[in-house]
Amino acid sequence: MTSYTQRCDHVDCTNRQVAETLRLIGQLHEVRGGSPFRVRAFMNGADAIEHLSRRVSGLTVDELMALGGVGEHLAAVVREICETGSSAELEALRAEVPADLLELLRVEGVGPKTAGRLWRELDVTSVAGLKEAAEEGRIRRLKGFGPKREAELLRGAERYAGSDRRMTRAAADTLIAGLATVLTPGRYTVAGSYRRGTATIGDIDLVSCEPPSEVNPRLRLLADEVIEEGDRRTSIRYRGERVDIRFTTPAELGPMLLYLTGSKAFNIKLRDRALLEGLRINEYGIAGRGGGNLTTFPDEAAMFAELGLPYIPPELREDRGEIEAAEHGTLPILVTAADLRGDLHVHSNWSDGTLSLAELAAEGARRGHEYLIVSDHSETLKVAHGLSARELAEQGHTIEMINRDSPCRLIAGVEVDILTDGTLGLPDRALADLELVIASLHGGLRQEQDLVTRRVIAACENEHVDIIGHPTGRLIGRREPAALDLARVIEAAAEHGTALEINASPYRLDLEDVAVRTARDRGVRLSIGTDAHRPDELDQLRHGLATARRGWCGPADLLNCMPLDRLLEWAS
Repeated sequence: MTSYTQRCDHVDCTNRQVAETLRLIGQLHEVRGGSPFRVRAFMNGADAIEHLSRRVSGLTVDELMALGGVGEHLAAVVREICETGSSAELEALRAEVPADLLELLRVEGVGPKTAGRLWRELDVTSVAGLKEAAEEGRIRRLKGFGPKREAELLRGAERYAGSDRRMTRAAADTLIAGLATVLTPGRYTVAGSYRRGTATIGDIDLVSCEPPSEVNPRLRLLADEVIEEGDRRTSIRYRGERVDIRFTTPAELGPMLLYLTGSKAFNIKLRDRALLEGLRINEYGIAGRGGGNLTTFPDEAAMFAELGLPYIPPELREDRGEIEAAEHGTLPILVTAADLRGDLHVHSNWSDGTLSLAELAAEGARRGHEYLIVSDHSETLKVAHGLSARELAEQGHTIEMINRDSPCRLIAGVEVDILTDGTLGLPDRALADLELVIASLHGGLRQEQDLVTRRVIAACENEHVDIIGHPTGRLIGRREPAALDLARVIEAAAEHGTALEINASPYRLDLEDVAVRTARDRGVRLSIGTDAHRPDELDQLRHGLATARRGWCGPADLLNCMPLDRLLEWAS
């Protein structure tokens, strides 16, 4: 769980900062052994604020209370955080809890309840103290722990590095490919946050329908470390990351897959809904009314049907209104890979890519694309060997020649810099000659919010700009997003008919899913582009597709689903 300790500035206090502060309050209540209802209220309120499309700092207490998951007390705390950067409740809790205890929450296997017990019963208040207590055999004496749990906590303390260890989707792909070498195709499914399409991944969760007696010996050969091994569950350390494998049978696959895929909030909401119907659900099935026998299901659709719901796609299982939409028959029909006709952001060797234009067309055709947008950098991005207006004109002639024989049409475009003063890196007359223009931030990402926001809005207002590329400029795990006021940018995009990009690079995934949904609900077009510089990166379109689906996008919301003639007409 996140432990957020930085105070937010009440002037530019973001929704995420407020949400993380609320989560910290909830964590501290749980550490102290507080009411589970209060803990859950803060956690649910944090989710509601984080997924809010408007800036929370501009809402009144009454407006906050109108949101789902925010009561009167929580609304008052939110207003206090927005106005002061903290809250009296947070400061009181901090005063009661040892400062190092928050660090303990970042050790694998240590949640707020465990941290609270370690503190109250063993006076363990730090990672170093946890390691010492485990080495001395004191943790196993606690009720409900034992030698095995003690050993797990010791391993967690030893691995602790003081930073988040979430993987990019690219890193997770590498791990999954390695695991696939010891698993039988068609007899396992990747579940968890990976299956939901999240931008970063914690642990890898797998569901296997193979007998554990066959799988476990193979996993032992692959693993760096076997954490636990059994007939129902095996956990290993592989390439430094934790992998949990749950075993089931084909006839019982549905409940296990449903349980291991949904977020915690989704699973709680689904469980509570079932309880209202007199049903109890878990990873093994559904117990009938009156405590009847457990019913198992071969797939998730059958289990949803038993609960009176249509199938909810994995990407939506976050408790962001999808269960209510399912109840009312208003779930969106999500975009699929088959709906995508092309890639709307690629680079060639005319700037900093590795493929020639002819090679790009061939790679696009091999993937079944109808078109690719050649969007090399503009000349102001010197480090990427950006192109001048003259060079872009020359490139356009070469594209015309290639398009005569290529089944995949190359679209003449550019990724033009949004400069630090708000102007673009090419004159309008050069942009007017191109078929499609992407404008992106590459410099000045640390400018204050109003300035960087006005730069992007100015690009939206330019009649030649069709798409804003990777709008916030984030690089996952390496660079924080620009302090962009996305609400203002989305309004400008809606007003001027400018599309916003879902950059499919697993190191960007920008826009992120929550902003994608906000833009989609406002009627803004989205585009998916791989930002490919090498041939293998053209396969990353699927990551952008997952983000689009998490943002509730259907085919009508994405430029990539337009046939070529309609796309060019839209851009003209």
